[in-house]
Amino acid sequence: MKTRISIALLLSLMLALPVFAQTAQDQPAASQPAADQSATGASGKPALQPDTHEGFWGKINPFARKKYVQRQTAPIRDRVNELDELTASNSKMIKDVDSRAQAGIQLASTKANEADQHAIEAGNKAQLAQQTATQANTRLTTVEQVVGNIDQYKATNQTEIRFRPGQSVLSKNAKAALDEMATPLKGQRGYIVEVQGFSSGHGQAAIQTSQKMADSVVRYLVLNHEIPVYRIYVVGMGNAPVQTADDSAKTKRMSGGRVEVSLLKNDLESLSAASTPAPAEQK
Repeated sequence: MKTRISIALLLSLMLALPVFAQTAQDQPAASQPAADQSATGASGKPALQPDTHEGFWGKINPFARKKYVQRQTAPIRDRVNELDELTASNSKMIKDVDSRAQAGIQLASTKANEADQHAIEAGNKAQLAQQTATQANTRLTTVEQVVGNIDQYKATNQTEIRFRPGQSVLSKNAKAALDEMATPLKGQRGYIVEVQGFSSGHGQAAIQTSQKMADSVVRYLVLNHEIPVYRIYVVGMGNAPVQTADDSAKTKRMSGGRVEVSLLKNDLESLSAASTPAPAEQK
């Protein structure tokens, strides 16, 4: 009988020890101020409070401690998970905002570069237009000058061809002199050739002789250098007096036969050169 009582007392003592330990642990939690219960967490929700109610079996059953701990930590895990989700959501929102900001900056930079390019192109076009207007004005001025002086011919070259008395055949030196003067005229415009024949003698005989010598020169220019006939003006002067170059008041009569060939030009060739557009500059 005494043995059974001893065993019962031992079992009662073993069951009472966990109760005393749990009571000692629950007293600090129960002594927390009421103001902590109204505090809010980082997520904006009320802060977690420990659950002090264990129930009957929780106080007398030591094997119920694991379930009690799980019950106490479950809300903490939930809040931690919630905070992780909020953190992930905030990170995603920050990344989205940053991406949109970067895209906006890139778009603005692209638009600014396009505007700069358009401004540069507009400036180049304006400069080209100014150059074109200047060239057109210069050409117009040149055309006005040429048109005003279209019938004004200036002597640019003069050649004298000598003949033996009574002959109208061109010598080798005479042909060389005519070649030197007429060769550059191929393809040119705005020129005329003045051919004047002079011969010794008197009256119609001298005029006819001078005309034959001048015709010999014209024939050579037309056949050998393809100078149009309408550009050649020929006259037989006979034994007409010739004005000297050193003294305009004095004249002299030439002995023997000679032909004076003068090349005269107007400004039509200058007009053709001015009308040709200048080559574009290489960029």
